[in-house]
Amino acid sequence: MARAQGARALMALAFETTYGTPPASGFTRMPFASTSLGAEQPLLNSELLGYGRDPLAPIKDAVTADGDVVVPLDAEAFGFWLKAAFGIPTTTGAEAPYTHEFQSGSWTLPSMSIETGMPEAPRYAMYSGCVLDQITWQMQRSGLLTATARLVAQGETVGTTTSAGTPAALELKRFGHFNGAISRNGTALGNVVSAEITYANNLDRIETIRSDERIDGADPSIAALTGRIEVRFADQTLVTQAINGEACEMEFAYVLPSGESFTFTVHAVYLPRPRIEISGPQGVQATFDWQAARDSVVGRMCTATLVNDVETY
Repeated sequence: MARAQGARALMALAFETTYGTPPASGFTRMPFASTSLGAEQPLLNSELLGYGRDPLAPIKDAVTADGDVVVPLDAEAFGFWLKAAFGIPTTTGAEAPYTHEFQSGSWTLPSMSIETGMPEAPRYAMYSGCVLDQITWQMQRSGLLTATARLVAQGETVGTTTSAGTPAALELKRFGHFNGAISRNGTALGNVVSAEITYANNLDRIETIRSDERIDGADPSIAALTGRIEVRFADQTLVTQAINGEACEMEFAYVLPSGESFTFTVHAVYLPRPRIEISGPQGVQATFDWQAARDSVVGRMCTATLVNDVETY
């Protein structure tokens, strides 16, 4: 009997036309590092008395389908997760390379069907009605560059054969930490040790009473864009901005030598006043837990721009 191994696991993704209904075709094979996407149904202990010390059988509670998917920041597949986070992009370019611009503030987010497969079991789990709740990633000097996408699904359907057909394959062109750069108001921001970016749609689960134990939907609420930058304390620029309560524009960018790029621009970043600690003879560092807001000039909170050879998302 074959035993399931993560090394043989597969993931396919397609956007839905109707929420909760997996499309018959159009799936794309997705690279991923790990996933906790799944459905669970806890048990409730019986509260009834009068049958002795031994408890009665437990009762099944509601089914919850959600989880995280850890994916690489790459030039092509990452566009699917950006579309899930922000909505349909504006694509320009008559031929490759194409520029895809994703903007925050959309009231409508596309839903996805995601199938995870373990062919040796065999077990193929289709998660329909997947909506992206949150996406986060870190910037640092070394290590593997990945993002974590948190999803809310409507339900799970498990079978012994795939429902995704033969997924289309993408060329993996992965960004690395050494491809990254951070700028503030158009000028390179120096002395940055690490950074973290988190965009959240703050989904509201519509948990109505249904016979199939599924939710009616997951609607986006007020979005949130937060993060953290840790810098070597070298000047008063960021502290002065924090004290004055001013906003700045910050840009987190990755560029490959072959020309593909990903740029995440936060148009209005507000910094808190940090505690400056001297903890020893080493260099002094300061941490800013920043928050973003809607910029009145641009008319939105952030813009994600992906340049690659994919014609459309």
